[in-house]
Amino acid sequence: MPGREAEKDAAGNGAGAQDGAGSVDAVTRALLLLMPRIVGRAKRMPVPEALRSLALAPRHLSLFSYLLLDGPLTVGELAERLGVAPTTASLMIGELSRKGILERREDERDRRRRIVGIAPAHEPAVRAWLAPGAAAWRAALGPLDAEQRLLFVRTLRAYEEAVGGAED
Repeated sequence: MPGREAEKDAAGNGAGAQDGAGSVDAVTRALLLLMPRIVGRAKRMPVPEALRSLALAPRHLSLFSYLLLDGPLTVGELAERLGVAPTTASLMIGELSRKGILERREDERDRRRRIVGIAPAHEPAVRAWLAPGAAAWRAALGPLDAEQRLLFVRTLRAYEEAVGGAED
């Protein structure tokens, strides 16, 4: 594919250092070509059959990921992790609770707080929805050492901040 050749050149695979391989401009070019494909593929991840009638969207993946990986959380904890206002998180949780995907229960330590978790009946389907992405990340990150993996995550976060800063 022609796009892959440009990415290879920018990454230093097939072009010499004298050609600018690995330069900020060359890697930026490669990422500008690669990111739309990554986002497009993520958006096309099929929703499992058991969840299709519930009108879920990719925006729900982060919320489900936190609940699967970290266990039940409060609305405030979810809002903080998702980087949204508590009212926004509460609206999303309310919508998903009405559909039966999430369950809200009273916090036994503080009855004013609500704990949110994935409904047991839907947990296998939610896991199935997230599994291909998790497997792809493991395959991509596996060859890297711990320091490189952390650098990758920091770089993606810096990119997210820079893009978000442009909206403010």
